[in-house]
Amino acid sequence: MTETVDVLLIGGGIMSATLGTFLQQLQPDWKISLYERLGEVAEESSNAWNNAGTGHAALCELNYMPAAADGSVDPTKAIAINEQFQQSRQFWSSLVERGVLDAPETFINSAPHMTFVRGEKDVAYLKTRYEALSKEPLFEGIEYSEDSRVINKWAPLLMQKRRVGEPFAATRVPSGTDVDFGALTRQLVAKLKDNGAEVLTNREVKNLKKLKDGTWQVSYRNTVGGTPGRVNARFVFVGAGGWAIKLLQKSGIPEIKGYGVFPIGGQWLKTSNPAIVAQHKAKVYSQASVGAPPMSVPHLDARVVDGESSLLFGPFATFSPKFLKTGRMWDIVSQVRPSNIGSMLKVAVTNFDLVKYLVSELRKTHPKKVQSLQEFMPTAKAEDWELLQAGQRAQVMKGGKLQFGTEVVASADGTIAGLLGASPGASTAVSIMLGLLKSAFPDRMADWEPALTELIPSYGTTLNPDPDAAASSVKRTAEVLHLPA
Repeated sequence: MTETVDVLLIGGGIMSATLGTFLQQLQPDWKISLYERLGEVAEESSNAWNNAGTGHAALCELNYMPAAADGSVDPTKAIAINEQFQQSRQFWSSLVERGVLDAPETFINSAPHMTFVRGEKDVAYLKTRYEALSKEPLFEGIEYSEDSRVINKWAPLLMQKRRVGEPFAATRVPSGTDVDFGALTRQLVAKLKDNGAEVLTNREVKNLKKLKDGTWQVSYRNTVGGTPGRVNARFVFVGAGGWAIKLLQKSGIPEIKGYGVFPIGGQWLKTSNPAIVAQHKAKVYSQASVGAPPMSVPHLDARVVDGESSLLFGPFATFSPKFLKTGRMWDIVSQVRPSNIGSMLKVAVTNFDLVKYLVSELRKTHPKKVQSLQEFMPTAKAEDWELLQAGQRAQVMKGGKLQFGTEVVASADGTIAGLLGASPGASTAVSIMLGLLKSAFPDRMADWEPALTELIPSYGTTLNPDPDAAASSVKRTAEVLHLPA
């Protein structure tokens, strides 16, 4: 007889781990299973070396707040991203207090978020952006300077041997963070297992079929030994990164029609040279190249992974037809359906700048990559930096457009849902999963609301309109997570 579980989580990344944790806190009597096709969880996009580790709060990322044709800026999206990250901080703080997560230093550390630009046009833009954000409560403490002496104190590597007379400017937010999403995911999954969830690695889902009783029959194969099997689930979440589209297509739900994804990979330059690492304690973002996707915005990052401090620079875009680092070469072809081929062809025709950018990135040699780094760090030497492969991202294609956010695709009856897309992804997993809970379990939200409010004190409200609430939330989570307020 086939086993039936209440919830099946497909994929062992931060999304499944976050949703599973929510459900275990809200409905501890439910039977939850998590399947991961690799031998360990958090080995794809959630792995610390496959992402930048930026606690995305729009403190330094310029793509959340582009300039309009008249030079004005709108902080709405930046505020929304920050609100989402505040929910993540509140959730993680509650889990630390409950013993679900280990000491904060094992997954989150202080790393001021900076933006550094050069040239008169970008300096004027950054000043306008600063003036707009400095009025917003969630961005309290943001600093701006065009003074080389001030910027040198913030991030010495940016200023050493900088050309005299070159216009430049920087902003800085001391409360920025570096997050090890791999460690965070592993801790969440370990606690899921401790509390009774079934966590099975080396188990690859092959097919999904809706049964007459409303449950989903999920067929799988054990990747070690090849043994097939089935399980029935009342609710299925597909958190399989780039492979989510393949599994949602196999489910047959009409909501996935018209979607496609475009894979973009990346590489980092990394150094663990103590003399260099000691001089840079921030995450510094800048403007993207023409045609570059948001995930390819250049940045020089302080990282703490498994207790080791290092610096990363990049990412440099790469291309592979795989949807995952451990995917398959025919991934990009296997997604093609009559319902999405027109949209995908339109994306190919209308994104010439992206194609041109990818070609230029693929042609970059190691010395050329170091030259790009030298625009940030003029004293950089090739021998101090090694090349590291980052993760694969599958960007959403829909309606003939390439989208750079994340999107939840769910069936009309709420029995299956999956996540497509990438940035800002992991940083806003809590907000994304809250939205999924509302769409998948609308009849239970009223009963769950008190527990959700305990986990996330600002649940159901926004912080930015209330300066006191914003300051209180930032202060409380900073204390619990051992971060500067």
